[in-house]
This record gives sequence, structure tokens and C-alpha cells, in this order.
Amino acid sequence: MSVTISFIAFLLLFVGVGIYSASRKKNTTTDYLLASRNVGFRLTALSAFATAHSGYMFTGLIGYTYIAGISAIWLIMGSLIGDTLAWTFVYKPLRTLSEKNASETVGAFLANNQKKNRWISIISTLIILIFLGAYASAQLMAGSKALSVLFNWDYNWNIIVGATVVLLYCFSGGIRASIWTDAVQSVVMIFAMIGLLIIAVIACGGVGALWSQLESADPLLVDLIPSNLKFGVIGFLLGWLGSGMAIFGQPHIIVRAMVIDSAKQIRSSRNLYIFFYAVFAFAAIGVGLTARVLMPQLMEVVNDREMALPLLSLQLLPGVFVGIILAGLFAAVISTIDSQVLSCSAALTQDLFPLGSKSYKMAKVGTLVTIVLITTMALMANRNVFSLVNLAWSALGATIGPLVVVRAWQLRMNCAIGVIMMLTGTATTLIWRFGLNLSGYVSEALPGIAMPILVYLIYRVCTTNRK
Repeated sequence: MSVTISFIAFLLLFVGVGIYSASRKKNTTTDYLLASRNVGFRLTALSAFATAHSGYMFTGLIGYTYIAGISAIWLIMGSLIGDTLAWTFVYKPLRTLSEKNASETVGAFLANNQKKNRWISIISTLIILIFLGAYASAQLMAGSKALSVLFNWDYNWNIIVGATVVLLYCFSGGIRASIWTDAVQSVVMIFAMIGLLIIAVIACGGVGALWSQLESADPLLVDLIPSNLKFGVIGFLLGWLGSGMAIFGQPHIIVRAMVIDSAKQIRSSRNLYIFFYAVFAFAAIGVGLTARVLMPQLMEVVNDREMALPLLSLQLLPGVFVGIILAGLFAAVISTIDSQVLSCSAALTQDLFPLGSKSYKMAKVGTLVTIVLITTMALMANRNVFSLVNLAWSALGATIGPLVVVRAWQLRMNCAIGVIMMLTGTATTLIWRFGLNLSGYVSEALPGIAMPILVYLIYRVCTTNRK
């Protein structure tokens, strides 16, 4: 009972913050989608952190660490490098240019908000709806796993409950509600993960005992570099670096740079964001390692290792704290889904069907349609959160990322080459994973990002020579 009470209390807190944010809203599409570009750097950083590092961290990363051991740290290092580069070299010019061009969506920004680039908006919108929608469905799946442990509810009903909560406060205040609730959720996420890590390490007998037990269970768990790498150490490391660079193409994260009140505040926001992410991510890896020691039966009995965190919390913590841990997981899920829903909704109503782009009601209709589509995808999808998020993350990074950089740096590009770059990124990502089956050795994000860049370089060489 205490588990349920603490979980519901935090859930009501998140919903309450979202609803309260409605007191600051304006009934305009700019406010619904960009919070009138008037968000302080602290809220921007906390919101970006909660949005970027979601249920995937609580379930997918911990499950991956449970199997891979400390080599999972390279995933985090790649992300830290990608995040730092994005905040340092792209987000500031993106914020300035998006306001100058009156771009309210990622698609509009990629098209430079010009009708002659309409096909860039259309293609990018379709890609965002497919892959960001898949990403959001994976978050619903992660939240469903938390509710399954807590209430023993049917998996599909859990997905519907999560989608309903997201819809409630997206409707109440748009992206402003998302940002405010993200800030609260980020605090819960960090304390939940750190708290569980400390208790789990103590249960293992300390850091030294944890390390010894991991080594006894499987020496590869304490090896920084996995064995049997098809493309060697360099290929392995570059693969995770490529995955980190895919941050450039995530619409739900990019939009955080567009809502901040001043481009001058990007640096302060970056520093806060990187600090929170580093602490949280390394704590998540630590939890995955302790779960391998304290619950070795997951290798044999439970097929889904992504349940490690909720099962570990049930094993180690009093009921009240279990509720907080699961609230942290659910908070991570919701903080990402709401942003992804709004990004998909914006793409749908502003870029794909621009006739209703200035209608506040149409923006809400787009949100409802998006929620229905994402919920349907979650109900039909494979339940492996890590795999689905990696695919969606890589595809968006390869398709949207290179164009975001080109536009932010105001490099020369026409509509045709923009479309070719996006299609090349998508095709390369899918072929690498499903055609060549190489994503288990090197993340598909690396070749997926490299090929559009190559296309752009060829374009620049050819057009420069003509002159």
C-alpha cells in the first residue's frame, strides 16, 4: 500500500505542476509549441536533461549494463561528447536563426521557413512522425514496465494509462507544461537513481566487493572493451561516438534550444545540463552493475533484463521508497513522451498541413492525433526498449542531424540536396541494421550520419568547381 501511495503522490505532483503551468500560458501556437521563447536557462537545462535521458536510462541502459558490464560506459562517453558539441557549436546559432526566420518547428527551421524548400519540410515531417513516434512508443513501453511491477496491471492497459497522463498536461499548457513538469521530474529522477545506487552498493558489500563479484561472475563484465569486435576497438568506439552525435537530430531536444529566452544563456544551460547528465548516467550504470550481482537469476529466469531497476528496488527498499524509485522511472518516461508528442504534433499541424498552422485548436487536435498514433505503435511494438530507442535515435540523428548543422551554420544548400541527404541518412541506417545486420558491432548512427555528410561534401565540391 505504501508503494502505491508514494507513487500516486508523485504522479499527482507532476500532473499538478503541468496544470498549474496553464496559468502562464497564452492561447497562441507560438506559446503552445515554444512557450513564447521565454524560458530561463535553468528550466531549459533541467527540461532538456529530463527529456533527453528518459525511461531508456532507467530500463534500456540498465538492462544493457546488466549484460555488457562496465563497457556500457562508452555509450555514456559518446553521449557526453555529442551533447557538449551540440550545446557549444549548434544550439546558439540555431536559437538565433530560428527566431530570425520565425521558425516554430524543426521542419520549418530545416526549410529555412521558405516555400521553395517545402519538400524539406514534408520529408522531415514524415521522418519525424515515423521515428520520433517509434521513440515515444518505446517510452510508453518503459512506463508500462514500471506499472506492471507496481500494480501487476495488464501491460497494454499500462500503456493507455501513461498516454492519458501525457495527454492531460500537454493539453493543459503545451510545451510550457512539459518544461515545468520536466524540471520537477528531473530532480526526482536524479535522487531516485543515486539513492538506489548507494543502497545497492552497500548491499553488495561496498565498491571493492562489487567489483570482485562481477569479476567472479564473468571477467568480461569488468573489461572496458568487449571481446569479438567485428571492426576492432576503433570501430566499437567510433560507433558509440556516432550514437552520441545523433543528438543533433533529435527534434524534442533541439526545440529546447529554441525556447530559451536568450541565445546568450545557452552556455549556462549547457553547463548545468552536462553536470546533471553525467551524475545521472554514471549512477544508472552503477545500478546496472549492482543488479547483476544482487539478482543473477535475471540471466536465467527473467527474460526481460530491462526490469532490473524496479525488481532491484522491490528487493532492497521499503515500500515508500520503492514508490519514489518507480515514480522516478515514470517521470523519466513522461518527461520524454510529452516533448516527443508535441514535436510530432508540431510537425503534423505546422509543416505537413500548414493551412491550420496558426490555429491553437488545430495544434491541440494534432496532439490528440499524435497520442493515438503513438499509443497504437506501443501496443503493437516489440517490448525491447533499448533496441527500439537505439534505432529511432540513430535514424533521427542521421536524417535530421546533418541538416540541422548545415542550417545552423548557414552553409549553402538547396532543397534537392537537403532531401537527398535526409533520404540517404534514413536508407543507410535501415540497411546497416536490417540489411547488413551490423548494428550489434557498430551503431548504425555512425554510417547513417557519415553518408549524408559525404553527400553534402560532394555537392559543395561540385558546385564550387562550377564557379
